[in-house]
Amino acid sequence: MRKAAQLGFGGIYVKPDVGGSGLSRLDTSIIFEALSTGCTSTTAYLSIHNMCVWMIDTFGNEEQRHRFCPSLCSMEKLASYCLTEPGSGSDAASLLTSAKRKGNTYVLNGSKAFISGGGDTDVYVVMCRTGGPGPKGISCVVLEKGTPGLSFGKKEKKVGWNSQPTRAVIFEDCVVPVGNLLGAEGQGFSIAMKGLNGGRINIASCSLGAAHASVLLAQEHLTVRKQFGEPLANNQYLQFRLAEMATRLVAARLMVRNAAQALQEGREDAAVLCSMAKLFATDECFAICNQALQMHGGYGYLKDYAVQQFVRDIRVHQILEGTNEVMRMIVARNLLQE
Repeated sequence: MRKAAQLGFGGIYVKPDVGGSGLSRLDTSIIFEALSTGCTSTTAYLSIHNMCVWMIDTFGNEEQRHRFCPSLCSMEKLASYCLTEPGSGSDAASLLTSAKRKGNTYVLNGSKAFISGGGDTDVYVVMCRTGGPGPKGISCVVLEKGTPGLSFGKKEKKVGWNSQPTRAVIFEDCVVPVGNLLGAEGQGFSIAMKGLNGGRINIASCSLGAAHASVLLAQEHLTVRKQFGEPLANNQYLQFRLAEMATRLVAARLMVRNAAQALQEGREDAAVLCSMAKLFATDECFAICNQALQMHGGYGYLKDYAVQQFVRDIRVHQILEGTNEVMRMIVARNLLQE
C-alpha cells in the first residue's frame, strides 16, 4: 500500500495542499481500472480508502483536513467507511448507531457490519445518529483506532476480496471529541451519499479492470487450447462470444467514464449517472468474467488459473456501495420524478 502511496494513489482526487494528487474523477477511473487488472481486491480497498480521504478533505474543516489527510494520503494510516449495520443495509437511513452529546464529546454505541479493512485500518469514517429518525438525524464522525470502546468482530471468511480483511466494527461507550464531527450535525447522510457517488464510479472501474483482464485471459486460452484437432479460436461460436465480451466491456467503460466526467463537473444528473454506471458496469463485467471462466472449461474452476479469482472478487461489486437493486430504484425514482 505504501508503494502505491508513493505513486500518489493514497489520495488520488484529494487536494494537493494536504498531500493528495489532485487528479480528476476520470483520471481516477482509468487508474483503478488499470490496477484492478492485477488484483481487483486490493484495488477495491484502495478505492474505499480514497473515498474516505476525499470525504474528510471535502467536508472537514481546515484543522481536520490537515490533521487526518496527510497521513492517509501517504498511507501511513489506512481508512475504513462505516455505514452498513446488521439491521440496515440497503435501508441505510434507518441506522441505529447512536452518538449522544456529552460536553465536548460524543458517546457512540452500536455496531457496523461488513467493514472493509475493519480492525486493520487506523481511521474510521462513521455515520451515526445524533438526532431523530430518518436521514436528517444522521451525522458523520471520524474515529481513530485505539479509541476506548472501539472493538472489532471476527475476520469474516469470504468468497473473494481476500487480500483485505472484513470485520464488524463495534462501539461500546466509545468517546469521540466533538472536533471529529465532519460538517454539521444532521449532514451525515448527505456526506455519506456524496461519498458513495464517487465510490460507485470507483468500484465500477475496478470491475472494468477485472473484465478487461478476463477478456485477455479468454483470448489467450482460445488461442492455445486445442479441441477436435484445432485451436478453440477457430470455433465461430467462441469467436462470437469473445466479440460480445469485448463489446460489452467497451460499452461499460464508456458509461463509467461518462459518469466520472459528470461527477467531476458537478452536473445535476451526476448522481443518477453514477448509479446507472455502477449497475451496468458491475452486472456486465461479472457476466464477462463468468463467460471467460466458462471458456476455460474445467481449468477455469482451478485456482491455478487466474480467471476464477476475478469471478470471485468481482461478484461482491453487485452488492456493495449500494446493491444493484438499489441502483435500479435510484434510476427509476429519478425518471418518474421528471
